[in-house]
Amino acid sequence: MNQLELEYFSKSDNGREKFFYEKREEFNTYLRRKASNSFIRKAALLIFLNKTCFNGLYRVNSLGEFNVPFGRYKNPTICNEDNLHAVHELLQKAEIICGDFSLCLEHADRESFVYFDPPYRPISATSNFTSYSKDTFGDSEQKQLRKVFGDLDKKGARVMLSNSDPQNSNPRDRFFDDLYKGYHIQRLNATRLINCNADRRGEIKEILVTNYKVYE
Repeated sequence: MNQLELEYFSKSDNGREKFFYEKREEFNTYLRRKASNSFIRKAALLIFLNKTCFNGLYRVNSLGEFNVPFGRYKNPTICNEDNLHAVHELLQKAEIICGDFSLCLEHADRESFVYFDPPYRPISATSNFTSYSKDTFGDSEQKQLRKVFGDLDKKGARVMLSNSDPQNSNPRDRFFDDLYKGYHIQRLNATRLINCNADRRGEIKEILVTNYKVYE
């Protein structure tokens, strides 16, 4: 990590951009080869790309390759050693499972709290981004998630879900109001930080759905 940071900052603006795309290609080469003996290098590259790409976004194309463009930041913090060590310590107490969201049904019980943060439903034609991977997440998947939400509720788990509020652009759109009818739905102000147009970053309504009463 330190070496990547030193190389990056030693270059001109154009050199940094070229260096970014070279490292993005190296990262994607590891992904294409499905290399299992280079996880340390892949982890370092992933952190580097996250800190220097556009808005710290993680997104892949239809081939599963990282395709976020260069971020053009003047002085990004790339290697925060103290934070990395702290995160490492905390992760020793966690088990991370990569899989379909329905897998949580195998682990949750009455002592569980489950939070869902799915790809947000688009609120306009220009914000139609529902895929961080090669798979999409449309209304059909939102409805599947609603079923899992209900199944968790039946198991006695506390469940929370956040999503966009379609009524930002269409006051008559009751997609989530109808989908989660019978549960607690709150509309909250949230700040959107990721937008190619800086003027469109700011407060917007989002929804918070719970199967329990949230006290303000």
